[in-house]
Amino acid sequence: MRLLRGSLPAEVRAALTLDRGERVLASAPTRGGSHVAATTTALHVPTASGGFTRIPWERVDHATWKDGWLHVHETSAGPEHHVRLTDPGSVPETVRERVTATIAVSHQAQLPGGKVRIAGRRPAAGGDVRWTFVFDAGLDPSDPGLRAQAEQALEDLRRQTGL
Repeated sequence: MRLLRGSLPAEVRAALTLDRGERVLASAPTRGGSHVAATTTALHVPTASGGFTRIPWERVDHATWKDGWLHVHETSAGPEHHVRLTDPGSVPETVRERVTATIAVSHQAQLPGGKVRIAGRRPAAGGDVRWTFVFDAGLDPSDPGLRAQAEQALEDLRRQTGL
């Protein structure tokens, strides 16, 4: 059976758990024999057990494509995913476009000893803006004083943007 570039084999499509109305926009085979699927609302990456991890676009802090590898870092110090693609097709461009489309606002605020990046992301399926903090290396995100200052910067940003 000949597949169109970027299409998913039936067994891979059947293994994906897609939300109602979620459509596959791009896919690519992996070196491990599975696939990565970029959909309207999430990125689906293969797991070691043969299933898939679903990462909603608003939970992707950043993703890079380098030397045949797709590197995905989740927000809020979530897990990192590294997948070797054998034929990336339009997956890297689709990931970039989808992640960028979720960003409502991104702002850096100065804190004692460093900066915090505050990002407001809107889920691809719609809904309220979700806020995340990314503290510079060396800053302790669990420090109550530092968290309070970051929260104040967020409140100022929400007032300025109306979000």
